[in-house]
Amino acid sequence: MGLQAAEATNGGGILPSLFGGKSRYARMDDVLPQDQEEDGGGVRVRGSGSSRRYVFACSVFASLNHVLLGYDIGVMSGCVIFIEKDLHINEVQQELLVGCLTFVSLFGCLAAGRTSDAIGRKWTIGLAAAVFQAGAAIMTFAPSFAVLMAGRLLAGIGIGFAVMVAPVYISEISPATTRGSFASFPEIFGSLGILLGYVSNLVFAGLPDNINWRVMFAAGVVPSVSIVFVLMVIPESPRWLVMQSRAAEARAVLIKVTDGEEEAEARLAEIEDAARVTAVSGEAVWRELLRPSPVIRRMLVTGLGVQFLQQITGIDALVYYSPTVFRNAGMTTERQLLAATVAVGFSKTAFIVVAIVLVDRIGRKPLLYVSTAGITACLAALAATLSLLDRGALPGGAAIGLAVLTVCGFMAFFSVGIGPVNMVLSSEIYPLRLRAQAVGLGVALNRMTSGAVAMSFLSICGAVSVAGAFAAFAAVSALSVVFVHRFVPETSGKTLEQIESLFGGGGAALGEAAVELGDVELLERKRLVSDAS
Repeated sequence: MGLQAAEATNGGGILPSLFGGKSRYARMDDVLPQDQEEDGGGVRVRGSGSSRRYVFACSVFASLNHVLLGYDIGVMSGCVIFIEKDLHINEVQQELLVGCLTFVSLFGCLAAGRTSDAIGRKWTIGLAAAVFQAGAAIMTFAPSFAVLMAGRLLAGIGIGFAVMVAPVYISEISPATTRGSFASFPEIFGSLGILLGYVSNLVFAGLPDNINWRVMFAAGVVPSVSIVFVLMVIPESPRWLVMQSRAAEARAVLIKVTDGEEEAEARLAEIEDAARVTAVSGEAVWRELLRPSPVIRRMLVTGLGVQFLQQITGIDALVYYSPTVFRNAGMTTERQLLAATVAVGFSKTAFIVVAIVLVDRIGRKPLLYVSTAGITACLAALAATLSLLDRGALPGGAAIGLAVLTVCGFMAFFSVGIGPVNMVLSSEIYPLRLRAQAVGLGVALNRMTSGAVAMSFLSICGAVSVAGAFAAFAAVSALSVVFVHRFVPETSGKTLEQIESLFGGGGAALGEAAVELGDVELLERKRLVSDAS
């Protein structure tokens, strides 16, 4: 509705707010009357450094499991080169080994919704790490392809738990003004894991072929050990505690993540109201998801749509098979291939920082527009480069340079938008009663799509060429731009309980009309100034 949120008087932008400075947006109960200002002008905002730092730390700790997912994805791109030599696997077995993890993780995603509702978000994070550790240990010592597959399947289930529960947990402890930035952390940690996997490939590639890939897998266990410390530090989600009728514990957590008892009480009352209105059994949740109302149907279209489009445009094909792409473009040695993949991983990780800075500042939808349009352009350019090379119309050196540039560009555009924003949207658009299961369903679709792409990419390339495969990805990516325009609303700056109104809902839990956060802040400031005069 056009009103810009109040700026903090210290001029702090979004980066200071992440680390304990002032938020770009003023909360309703943080705005003080103008006549209390020493300089007599502007709107002063109460300090909120300690609570922001605490939420920041919890978000970082909750995201550590995503390093496991990223590491496993990244390290497999190099491991498969050496596993092929050591265990003598064929192309179909390579596809199965690479793609099965993301495909089987959908079972973990589906189970994580019910599990996180039963034992809590916090302990589901711990369960995810334990299951992944077991799978990684089996892969490290696998004597055959069959045992290697068993370990990878187990690790996939653990990863399925991890990718679902962390965004839900972060969205439920974060204030609306920084929820987008904090909920992006799992994506940046996942990208950091991919980069570490690529670096591991490069560092250990010189070891004997029957040892190097085992050391690469073993190194992935290290991040999961840190989860023991995490479980001792982070609190349980206050929204989950309210759902378990543990309001006193929820209030204690809210005092830590808000700016004082008054705000904690207000947020607790809001959560309790939503929980009373929406309290239903797990079976009823699935019935509502399978036979949704018009409002829930619109949420599902948005949530499931962005989950599907994030993967169907080929991100995991490039992450897993970037050495294959670069080999097709003319690279020859293993060290060249692995070094190029490190550049890809660095590009993916670096640009997520841009998304974290901008996601709460300019909103989710503009980032999705830039991201999907940029991805489409890079995929089309990569397809054209490989096609021209196949026809002999492009020198080998130029083809290699363009291939690396377009793949790194793809990763940059992915990371600045649909990569992190995908999970931000998915974890905030659903009402409390459906959130865990609906997010789990979306992530399961995401993992299933990822697995389908990863398990079929080499076969598709054999049928229509590598250039043809990326031309198809480009066409699908162009449709994602249309989808964002038509089906994705802007949710930045809204509380989780307000967002339902954007899809035409609301009712008793949300009031009779959709209310923009800026309007709420304006009304509150007017009331406070009026009371002070």
